[in-house]
Amino acid sequence: QVELAESGGGSVQIGGSLRLSCVASGYISNFDCMAWFRQTPGKEREGVANIDGDGYTYHSDSAKGRFTISRDSATHTLYLQMNNLKPDDTATYYCAAAPGTRWACGFSGDRWIWGQGTQVTVSS
Repeated sequence: QVELAESGGGSVQIGGSLRLSCVASGYISNFDCMAWFRQTPGKEREGVANIDGDGYTYHSDSAKGRFTISRDSATHTLYLQMNNLKPDDTATYYCAAAPGTRWACGFSGDRWIWGQGTQVTVSS
């Protein structure tokens, strides 16, 4: 069993920054794919960024240049540093892990295990 606990969400003004954290526990390896997704009401969950078992990262077009995914293997913590936030970034952000998948993480498929989510609200 894998448990993921997100924190760090909140309300910020346009152009502000937040850092999301996700502590992973259970049957999850530091070499497994992990990712951040986000979802707004009425829309499908979308992938924001992922990191593979070798530390290679991928950021979606909407995140590129503003968000950075990283992981601390010593503390089993996944991070998402979000800078220059925009109203379109308002969403519930979910941490996800794919136990047993080390490369070619992608965002699709039913291999992902989700956290409970943390709300991010960006306003003027």
